[in-house]
Amino acid sequence: MPIVRSAKFAVGDIVRHRLFDFRGVIYDIDPIFANSEAWYEAIPIDIRPPKDQPFYHLLAENSENSYVAYVSQQNLVPDDSEIPVSHPSIEQLFHKDSNGGYQLRSRH
Repeated sequence: MPIVRSAKFAVGDIVRHRLFDFRGVIYDIDPIFANSEAWYEAIPIDIRPPKDQPFYHLLAENSENSYVAYVSQQNLVPDDSEIPVSHPSIEQLFHKDSNGGYQLRSRH
């Protein structure tokens, strides 16, 4: 049985990818890899992450696009830029709290 690590980030956290130039807001967390084998095998072997760690669903963006991303914990770092994420689905899933953070809406 794989060793499951604790999630380092939470829903609503803004994170940045460690290797690639994109950032986003976490909207869901899988305790271990839960995507397709084809998706996993498409990752180059030299950067393929182990499956026994949390994987995060992000409303992601880069300088050109907004999209949904699925990223391993080892490849995420906190984004401390204080720049809001402008993904078009943010308003559907989150509302801003009094501190400017993202709180999941009770209904979405």
